[in-house]
Amino acid sequence: MNSPGFTDSKSKIISCIKKFRSAGSVILPNAKPDLAEKIEYPSLNEEELLSGFIEELKALEVDSYVEYSPENVRERLRSLIHGKSILSWEPQSLPYDLGTILEKENVIYGRDEITVQTKAEIGLTGCDAAIAETGSLVLVQKKGQPKTASLLPFVHVAVVKKSEIYFSMGEFFVKDGKEAAGSPCVNIITGPSRTADIEQTLTIGVHGPGKVIVVIGP
Repeated sequence: MNSPGFTDSKSKIISCIKKFRSAGSVILPNAKPDLAEKIEYPSLNEEELLSGFIEELKALEVDSYVEYSPENVRERLRSLIHGKSILSWEPQSLPYDLGTILEKENVIYGRDEITVQTKAEIGLTGCDAAIAETGSLVLVQKKGQPKTASLLPFVHVAVVKKSEIYFSMGEFFVKDGKEAAGSPCVNIITGPSRTADIEQTLTIGVHGPGKVIVVIGP
């Protein structure tokens, strides 16, 4: 049986809902006249965006590597994944011709059985956008880019192009958000998966990777 306090609150809520439904519309207060009609984002160059992005990654305890040629990106990636089972985006969806270093590795793809995908040690993805303000990675689900690659393995390695770094999520959506808007799923990853129980005990890697590594190329 509900307590009197709960019943009274519930009745008030239902009464308010009925009132606004019968009115047919809700009148919202006018916006404050001093609000800007358009959000202005900081005008930062690539190096400034890169520096801010790396600082946020450090705060999130994400390992990052900055490489200055496609060859160095491939070499770095080879050192990170060699000898491991890898759940990867399709080669054509990866930047810097990374498919060439996967040929001799134990690679699993999104088209494989899900039970096989769950056995991967490392998830390998590219990135549709990186957010300097928060250290976030934006991954748009589409053909060749399965979301399982960034969710199932304990370690997620993401390869980012310097040109894909935006100041904020809002700037990304304004400038390049059409593909994300048409996708069935967009993963926004901000550091390793973290969750806490009722006693505030922090646990890493329950709902996603416990370790995130970012390789940034030219």
